[in-house]
Amino acid sequence: MSVLSSPGTRFDRSPPEQKSSFVNPLAKGRVLVVSAVGEADGSRGAAAALACARAEVEVATLLVDVGGRTPRPTLVASAAAQKLEERLAAHLPEHRVAARGQVCQLAVPPEVEGLEVVAAAATVARDGLTVLHVPPRLLQSALAVPDPRPSGVLLRANLRDDRPLVALLARDLIDSGLAVGVLKRRLNWVAERRALFGVLPAGGSGGLPERLVRRLCGPPR
Repeated sequence: MSVLSSPGTRFDRSPPEQKSSFVNPLAKGRVLVVSAVGEADGSRGAAAALACARAEVEVATLLVDVGGRTPRPTLVASAAAQKLEERLAAHLPEHRVAARGQVCQLAVPPEVEGLEVVAAAATVARDGLTVLHVPPRLLQSALAVPDPRPSGVLLRANLRDDRPLVALLARDLIDSGLAVGVLKRRLNWVAERRALFGVLPAGGSGGLPERLVRRLCGPPR
């Protein structure tokens, strides 16, 4: 059973407006995990939007989609994203990576073994932010990755249906020393498409609230 479908599950991890709630002070780190609660959809678009929000001219962000489709390069990609793509391809030749806008995207198998690839990829992309999108059943395993250790979690949840479960999960995550945000409504279709193409700017129309991004990522550098 998924850790996001069982209210009695506790996370086995040592401690270290408009669309958001349940946030705690930012913990230092460069890896953020995004997942869904219950039947909520739109977590992949939220992960892409989070990656876009902290992409920089000189430093691309990395979006790793566990169980996602193999990414394809876009016609337009930043020089930083292209350089990161080259480095990742050299270190992980068995996995397809693609520069898309200001973000570099990587898909890995939806198994625990795929999380080992995530650790290697995040190390290569250590100059920037890594956003890890995982299915609910792998959330606990993703949070247990020791190096680099995640510092925050963004949950896509429908509070009307899952408010008690979300409250329990948020409390557990915060108690584990993580920054936590909850996206209560799915981003609109245009914003999601722009984010998945790596071209949704920070503060862009329909994107994640900057207040939520700051609490998960810190202020822009």
